[in-house]
Amino acid sequence: MSGRFVNENLVGLAGSRNLLATPALVLDLDAFERNVAKMADHCKRNGLQLRPHAKTHKCVEIAKAQLAAGAIGQCCAKLGEAEQMGAGGVESIVITSPVVTARGIARAMVLNAKISDLMLTVDNPENATALAAAAKTAGKVLKVLVDLDPGLHRTGIAPGEPVLALARQIHADANLELRGLQCYAGHVMHIEDFAERREKSLKAMKLLGETRDALKAADLPCEIVSGGGTGSFDIDPEAGVLTELQGGSYAFMDKQYNDVKGGNGAPVAFETSLFVQMSVVSNNTSGLATTDAGFKAFSTDAEAPVLLSGAPEGSSYFFFGDEQGGIALPKGEKLPLGASLTAITPHCDPTVNLYDAYHVVRGDTLVAIWPIEARGKSA
Repeated sequence: MSGRFVNENLVGLAGSRNLLATPALVLDLDAFERNVAKMADHCKRNGLQLRPHAKTHKCVEIAKAQLAAGAIGQCCAKLGEAEQMGAGGVESIVITSPVVTARGIARAMVLNAKISDLMLTVDNPENATALAAAAKTAGKVLKVLVDLDPGLHRTGIAPGEPVLALARQIHADANLELRGLQCYAGHVMHIEDFAERREKSLKAMKLLGETRDALKAADLPCEIVSGGGTGSFDIDPEAGVLTELQGGSYAFMDKQYNDVKGGNGAPVAFETSLFVQMSVVSNNTSGLATTDAGFKAFSTDAEAPVLLSGAPEGSSYFFFGDEQGGIALPKGEKLPLGASLTAITPHCDPTVNLYDAYHVVRGDTLVAIWPIEARGKSA
């Protein structure tokens, strides 16, 4: 890895966290490891398999850490992510979004030949037909999950006869293996009020359970029921429907998920482990400092980043351009040039996709740099 990353000469140097060339994506390894262990233990106690979502981290090293803690594989939102995870040695992967183009299906067949346990999600009879034809030509049966629409209407097939008809079609085809169902209620994950989030998530679980029972009543296989996420990890197990939990953001957390409350207003269950570190590059105006982290350093689909450290209490970050961020300072305060500041990401997944690597730290020491192999793999 010599010369690949600008900060790699700092690995192992005491105090190196504060010497990073910025902006830098920083992963607090202690907090990350506690999050990974906590979710693995939660799933074990509730009789669930854990299949974390690689769309959050896009990193083989992180996938391996989750597998070592007990996860059975990875979810990938896109085929390109799955290819990177497979190349890194992950053998069990669910691609949670439909793969429908001829080129994409051809790539999926190559990946299916390379790893032992690839599963695609299907929500359309036409797509099922195309996948079956490709699997026949490739000479290896393709495992699939039927994607159930919980009411979000983003992907998934309607409950009732439509899902049963698709499941029958898949089960009848010798080139496809029906493994079960997927259902992800993404529209409930960030509902801040616990009672409302619980009500809506359990409603989706009820629909999923009824669909599972309908498949079994029709003598259709439904060994796997996959879904859920960080926002419903402590709700969905009570429904007794899922066999495996899909969650991604729990490993990092962000501003959006930190605002989601537990039962009785309890604080979030996981620690923030992912940050962006930035440096002051200009301080000529009273009450203002400019940093080197702007629109290109953070996701911009949510609120502004939350300052964690390095600035006086009462300071706030605002976007100040493509390359710059502004720090509004309390009256009379000033930040010196080169001052190091740390911020919590607004939304971890799209922020990660802006960076080539994680700067992995323990305390104030950079201990490793982990490449983000699946960055930009949106196809």
